[in-house]
Amino acid sequence: MKINRKSISALTITIKSVIAFGLLSVHSAVIANESNLSLKDCHLDGIKQQVQCGKLLVPENYDKPNGEKITINFAVLPAIDKSQKKEPLMFLAGGPGQAAVSLAGGLYKAFNEVRKSRALILVDQRGTGESHPLQCEENIKQDVYSTIPEEFSAQDVKDCLATFTGDLSQYNSENAIRDFDAVRAALNHEKIAIYGGSYGTRAGLVYMRLFPESLSSVVLDSVGPIEVPIGLFGKSAARSFSMLLANCQKEASCQQAYPNLASEFNQVLATLDENPLSISIPHPRLGTQTPLVVNKSKFLSTIFMQLYSIEGRSLVPLIIHQASLGNFAPFAGLTAMSEGGMNMFVGLTFNIVCNEDMPKVTEDMILADSDNNFNGNLSHVAWQTACPLWPQYRPSDDFYNPVTADIPTLIISGELDPVTPPSNGEYSHKTLPNSRHIIMKNSSHTPGVSGCAINVINEFLNKKDPNDLDESCLDEIPAESFMTGLNGGI
Repeated sequence: MKINRKSISALTITIKSVIAFGLLSVHSAVIANESNLSLKDCHLDGIKQQVQCGKLLVPENYDKPNGEKITINFAVLPAIDKSQKKEPLMFLAGGPGQAAVSLAGGLYKAFNEVRKSRALILVDQRGTGESHPLQCEENIKQDVYSTIPEEFSAQDVKDCLATFTGDLSQYNSENAIRDFDAVRAALNHEKIAIYGGSYGTRAGLVYMRLFPESLSSVVLDSVGPIEVPIGLFGKSAARSFSMLLANCQKEASCQQAYPNLASEFNQVLATLDENPLSISIPHPRLGTQTPLVVNKSKFLSTIFMQLYSIEGRSLVPLIIHQASLGNFAPFAGLTAMSEGGMNMFVGLTFNIVCNEDMPKVTEDMILADSDNNFNGNLSHVAWQTACPLWPQYRPSDDFYNPVTADIPTLIISGELDPVTPPSNGEYSHKTLPNSRHIIMKNSSHTPGVSGCAINVINEFLNKKDPNDLDESCLDEIPAESFMTGLNGGI
């Protein structure tokens, strides 16, 4: 069934508003044999060096080892110096719904210090990339300029579900970790280190519970603890935005350029709420006339996404100020950045969040999270539309217990993070007996990939002692700065 492009755009924009078990009968080592594994030299986008690409057949349902099989796609970025024979670092992507292999080019550069002595293993989580992807339609060109979040409907959810194959109940966090450990075993690594970012930290915590003997050390960057449901981003987003407003007023140039930023923000929201904008603009890239539709929820969704990074945050005061003057060209420029679509397999996003997180969310929790001065209940809309229609599976009650594995663990949080605030990291720090929690000032979501943090992470992976690290470079992270003019001045 074909999904119309406008509906997919609405889905994408809506998603932006949101981003001790007994082992089953077959251990990963049993299925990780040569007949199930293929490994070959290859090239990936953004990497000139030859790397390795692999496929591993695993059971779709680990309770039925002789039943349906699926292919898990992965890549190995080799160490620069292989002679040291250090255990590799496996990267657990975020989302849920990111495909790790598609991030290879950026990770190759960001983790260069780590790659000097250890390989990186990137695995497409089942339901993403080339691992039985759960996506509504591939390679769709989205009309990001004319769509609004409200266009995402129950029918879109039904149409999306109609395109999927397989047993959706098996595309869960625990089976993803069984796949990851099967890749480890197939590559003949007794132990590995893991780095998880955002949802990848949730996956990492599940890995620590299911296969602690496979892990030498763990890095959790921007924690989504098992105890905290994914999807309640109202309060955390409001906190992050309030810090942006305060930091603008602390910086002389930003305060001078935008002395009334908070009131201008409220003015724009009130205006768009009463009279959504519908105009024709020159396409930011092509120059052709393009319809632009902006309403309150679309404006908030776009601002929310900028809060994820320091670079994005630097643009927010300018976008708000210009919008208050009636100039939405800078806003259109931000919109253009999402024109190529998101590297998110939203079928897996809904499958996991609707089954592992939303069932733990009460009406009182939704009301409390909606009581904020930024985006209200906007981060809940996608779940409230999709989850009532989504096929159900449920983890066992033990899934939600805190993880207590005694594995060296470095926890990193960004002070300004809009979705996984430092308070999330404290949950895991309190229950993991061999952990340290670093809160990086003037940093936002997944700050562990920054140059300073990578050096700290590399030292940790070598020492495996989270409490004996040189963190001095973290004190040198500059305060937030903001763009104060259309010519790009900061």
